[in-house]
Amino acid sequence: MRHVVHVLQGLAANPALPPAFVARLVAFAVGEDVEEGARVASVLADRADLSREQALTLAAHEGVLAVGPVRRGLLRADDIDPRALPDAALALLDEGLGLPHWPALLVTDPEPGRREKLAACPGLPPEVAARLAADHRLDVVTSLAAHGTPDPATAALLAAHPHAEVRLMTALNEVVPPALLSALLTGEGLPEAAECAVCGTDPELRWYAPYLRGGAACDGSHRSTVQETRQAALANPSTPAGDVARFAGDPSMLLREPVAARAGLPDAVYAELARDPVPGVLWALAGNPGTGEAVIRELAGVRDPEVLARLIRHPRLPLDLLAGPVGRARAGREALPRITAATAAEVDELAASAEVGVRALVARRRDLPPAVRDALAADPDAKVVKAVASHPGLGEDRLRAMAARHGVPVLAQVAANPDAPGALLEELVRHDPPVPGVLRAVARHPNATGPALLGCLPDVKARRHVAAHPALPAGELPRLLDDPDRQVVEAAAAHPALPLAVMRESMP
Repeated sequence: MRHVVHVLQGLAANPALPPAFVARLVAFAVGEDVEEGARVASVLADRADLSREQALTLAAHEGVLAVGPVRRGLLRADDIDPRALPDAALALLDEGLGLPHWPALLVTDPEPGRREKLAACPGLPPEVAARLAADHRLDVVTSLAAHGTPDPATAALLAAHPHAEVRLMTALNEVVPPALLSALLTGEGLPEAAECAVCGTDPELRWYAPYLRGGAACDGSHRSTVQETRQAALANPSTPAGDVARFAGDPSMLLREPVAARAGLPDAVYAELARDPVPGVLWALAGNPGTGEAVIRELAGVRDPEVLARLIRHPRLPLDLLAGPVGRARAGREALPRITAATAAEVDELAASAEVGVRALVARRRDLPPAVRDALAADPDAKVVKAVASHPGLGEDRLRAMAARHGVPVLAQVAANPDAPGALLEELVRHDPPVPGVLRAVARHPNATGPALLGCLPDVKARRHVAAHPALPAGELPRLLDDPDRQVVEAAAAHPALPLAVMRESMP
């Protein structure tokens, strides 16, 4: 059964769609079927060939759809009347594309949700920000505190707000002046809050804290919100490092953990935290790019899998640690930061390591000198060859030799090599039994031929890319519109080679 809305979404993105069909889709997008129309509208808004009238129609339907046309020059901000299209004006302000006089008009909007969105917009005039800070709706104020860019005077009002929830949101905001973040962290210089989300009377927040923030409680001191405020301030990179360091020995691990994650602290603080008994603190410390060699070496002896997994991606990792437990840690697929930054001499040393794992890690770099690359491609271990196989510059003969020598373990990486020719890709697709990784790599490969792509169709993940590939024979596209996978359907409908007759019969 054809997924009609997914066909329409794909057609809305099809660059070959005739103007008359674009107009029909715009009419459908703003019609009565709100859910399906919204999906199609969001795709249409990204088209470069919309008319000004069509772009305005979509913007009136959903304000955020004005952003794309304005960025591409199809609309100007002057085309948007903030009184008639307040949601479009808010979307443009949020992207920094609005006009200076709009905030003063929108701050009086009777809809609280719009004032909440306005509060999160960057660069609001001080008088507008002050008005939002005094809004009778707490959700408007917390939006300004957490996401807005309040001027210093307004930020001071938010930091000293009588509601603890506003203070918490202010502590999250990186544009708040450092001195205010210090005050929120320590409580020094601020009056005590009068209420919090637990003990307060605001119906919109009274139910919120106990259910969405486990352990929320208040005995009159608003203790859980105060604790969360300190956590937020400690994690805020704008909070002065000296004030953050004071909490390295705090009894609460919830406060020590953000300290451990903070770069720019004295080495002595990191050394103290490296002896912390709580795994979460050590995990944060191991992932902190500001820790030095001594702390890294101490953490390498912890033998915690998560600590090691974070250390292996540390940009200052001593390379000799790769020969030990750190080098065997979970590392992901990308080249490691420290190996990416390695000097030519260090690369040579790593590539000549007696440890297979070390050679495999350096083989992930895609800017290796040709001599090093070729030596790794000839490595006797399949793990190393697999890591280097997708490196550009290996050439067809070497790729074939790698595939012949190591077989299935390296075939997907050989198929992903940018220099793999179409004939080789066709051969790899015909491997019996099929290798899923090969099919998915070939389906995305720019050198894939029609026959190679047809061989990838049995695999659904590969089929999603095959349906969008420019080399796919056009005759296959109508059949893919009936595919059970919606991503395949959308890709096929968006293919510029889709026959015009099929586009016509798919129109709403």
